[in-house]
Amino acid sequence: MHFSIPETEVRSDENGSTYVAYNIHVNGVLHCRVRYSQLLGLHEQIKKEYGNNVVPAFPPKKIFTLTPAEVDQRREQLEKYMQAVRQDPILGSSEMFNSFLRKAQQETQQIPTEEVQLEIYLSNGQKVKVNILTSDQTEDVLEAVASKLDLPDELVGYFSLFLVQERGDGGCTYVRKLQEFELPYVSITSLHSPDYRIVLRKSYWDTAYDSDVMDDSVGLNLLYAQTVSDIERGWILVNKEQHRQLKSLQEKGSKKEFIRLAQTLKYYGYIKFDPCITDFPEKGCHVIVGAGNNELNFHVKLPSDQMKEGSFKVTRMRCWRVTSSQVPVANGTANPSSSSKCDVKLELAFEYLMSKDRLQWVTITSPQAIMMSICLQSMVDELMVKKSGGNIKKMQKKRLNGTFQRSDSQQAVKSPPLLDSPDPSREQVVKLSTKLSSVSLRGLSSSNSASDISGNDFHGNYAFEGIGDDDL
Repeated sequence: MHFSIPETEVRSDENGSTYVAYNIHVNGVLHCRVRYSQLLGLHEQIKKEYGNNVVPAFPPKKIFTLTPAEVDQRREQLEKYMQAVRQDPILGSSEMFNSFLRKAQQETQQIPTEEVQLEIYLSNGQKVKVNILTSDQTEDVLEAVASKLDLPDELVGYFSLFLVQERGDGGCTYVRKLQEFELPYVSITSLHSPDYRIVLRKSYWDTAYDSDVMDDSVGLNLLYAQTVSDIERGWILVNKEQHRQLKSLQEKGSKKEFIRLAQTLKYYGYIKFDPCITDFPEKGCHVIVGAGNNELNFHVKLPSDQMKEGSFKVTRMRCWRVTSSQVPVANGTANPSSSSKCDVKLELAFEYLMSKDRLQWVTITSPQAIMMSICLQSMVDELMVKKSGGNIKKMQKKRLNGTFQRSDSQQAVKSPPLLDSPDPSREQVVKLSTKLSSVSLRGLSSSNSASDISGNDFHGNYAFEGIGDDDL
């Protein structure tokens, strides 16, 4: 997740005294407003709990009132501090840090703690209404949904809650996976738009885990509904014969066989992102990026209108980073330091082993850059756990000790309608005609640096070849 403090505000407290508020943004969206004293209090708590050696530098107190230049300097220092804490594997996942952000989010949005009903959507559009508190964190809400659906406790960790924006063309944009430092009800309410919804979706990449989910009837229905939805929106490629077979299985109610056939199809289990811009293989290329199968898949349109497709394996990414910058809106001034409205430009850049002894940076400019980064990190996490002989359950955050009572009338997951016929106007993604030789890269990346792994190296293929019409 990308933390930034792009702006400050002068506000008044209940006594009429003014103070400077620092606006903390996550993924370019306001999460909370905090005072310097609140962040200082957090810093002191972290220092007491984890020691001076672990905690990053914190901007010092000032005796006199800060000048505008000093306020801006402090803003930059606090931004670096928040980023450093979040990126630290211990501090960033600590309950101390996350509870601070949750409380600040609730106070900023001025939403009191009370019982509410929250709508969570399944992949087939079905709504699940759960009774929660406005102060319930993401884990609490996920537990409540599982309880309402009667999903077994041991399968809860296979799913996550995602913030999704519905588009006017019937499609949807996956904005982010809801995090442990936010309150889902507050997050969705503060957007003030009916276009956003919270969706339950599987949160793993390895299709081998599908078997665990399909052993339970509720898990099977959830995975089946997601698979049908991904096919209908064009995320999974299906030809006419495959479509005929899938529809036949669907009519027979053969859900497991339906999913097993879908697992053999191109882009099964991928998340597709909105069209964006990349500098590979040429600067300014339009690209559709998909994440899945331990790779980022590129479907690129070159300036010459030629189409190319290629895949970047996470096992060959040395490292990656997400950067943000303020860009004035089209009708605003070109001076970034002015008070005009600015948009946030997000970029994901990764260093990739193109061939033996040749690394190259590849950049994607997209509002979903952070979601892409989260996908990369979760793929790496899965590979690391699998290499150590573990399973998906070891990747999940330890569940709270409290348990949820099952509802007297559990909500069933409905089967989706039969598949519509393939849209003949939908552009089919071309297939790769060749692949280059496999090259191993020692070490899997984190979001900041590469870390070596012991034992056998992972191997990945890189291919980016031009495709002719005869390959369609």
